[in-house]
Order: sequence, then structure tokens, then C-alpha cells
Amino acid sequence: MIKLLQQIPNGITLGNLLCGCLAIMLTLKGNVTDAVLLMGLAALLDFFDGFFARLLGVSGEMGKQLDSLADVVSFGVLPGFLFLYIGKQFLGDESLVPYLSLLIVAFSAYRLGKFNIDTRQTDHFIGVPTPANAMFIGSLILVLQNDDYGLGTIIREPAFLFTFPLLSAYLLVAEFPLIALKFKHFGFKGNEHRFILLLVSVLSVVIFKFAGVTFAIILYVIISYLYYITTKNKTHEV
Repeated sequence: MIKLLQQIPNGITLGNLLCGCLAIMLTLKGNVTDAVLLMGLAALLDFFDGFFARLLGVSGEMGKQLDSLADVVSFGVLPGFLFLYIGKQFLGDESLVPYLSLLIVAFSAYRLGKFNIDTRQTDHFIGVPTPANAMFIGSLILVLQNDDYGLGTIIREPAFLFTFPLLSAYLLVAEFPLIALKFKHFGFKGNEHRFILLLVSVLSVVIFKFAGVTFAIILYVIISYLYYITTKNKTHEV
């Protein structure tokens, strides 16, 4: 019974992987809306596998490696294919620009490999996490289909379709600190920045709907930058 409980986090991780595989299959068939919804489910499972591993006290190397392998699929290959789909929709099959999306796949894999051996990333991330990058790309799909705020005009621009994969690849591996939503406890003290980030993100989605996810990821980067600049300054003052 105890051994079975120890496998719960790994089972959740495999659920993440299967969601990613199914979403890729749907993307290849052109059903990108359901693919994005499955990506969201994969992200939820990605959060809870670590949560249950800490709750059950079964965190280990196996779970760490399995988590990265699942994330490569759900938050590396899948968003790369989704952005490839967007590029082909607006630039056509003849253009080579959409294939820059494969950089998202490659640099997501590189980032996950780097994360596994980087001992600095215990209470924060260095570089944009692959789930955040993937959810941003997924939100672009939903915005294009429910464009209440005119963001689709920007997304359709050839300059954006060319630039975004390059920027995305860079931010995945950049030496840039970001808040990690890893709650060691659920008290407010010590988690102030995490609760503020969650509140702002929820409000953004409630107010702006699908576009709110796009805004929430951008705010995540901005709030993280401001938090670490403030923390760095306070450390220097001491």
C-alpha cells in the first residue's frame, strides 16, 4: 500500500505526458482549441505531481527525471507545433518562417536539461519556465479565436511570427530570475509575492478572459523582475 502511494506523483506526471501526446495529435488534425485545453490540464497535473510528492515525502531523482521528460512533450514539443500551426495559417505552407517554431522545442528541451543540473533553482527559476512559455503560446490560439481586444492584429503580423520564436527561445535559457510557485507552506508570510502573482493572474483572466492569460504571463515576468530587483537592493542595503 505504501509503495502504491509513493507512485501517485509519478502517475500524475504520466497523466501530464499523455495529455501532451493527445494534444499534439489534435494539433496535427487542426483541432488546436482542444489541444490548448489539454495543455492546460497538463499544466495542472504538472503542478500537482510536485505538490503530492512533497505531501507524501517521496520526492526523488526518478520523479525529477520523469517530470522533465513529460514537460518536454507537453510544454516543448506541443507549443512548438501550436506556434507552427499559427505561422502556417497566416504565412502559408511555402514560407520557412513558421519552422522557426522548432526553436521553441529545442530550447525547451535544453532548458529542462539545464534545470535538472542547476542547483541555484531551488526557490526561484532562472529563465522562463517551459509551462509558462507554453501557456502563453496556447493563449495566442484562444485569443485568435476570441479576439475581443484586437490582439489578433499583432499576432498575425509577419514581424511577430518571425520574432516571437527567437525571443521565446532566448527567454527560456536567459539568466533571468523568475518567481517559482513552489509553496513550502500556505501561510502569507514568506509567500507574499506568490499570492500577489496569483491574485493578479486570476483578476487578469476574469477581466480579459482568454487575453487575460496572455497578460498574466507578461505580468508574471514583470512582477518577477521587480521582485528580484527589490530583493537584490534590500540585500545590498543590509
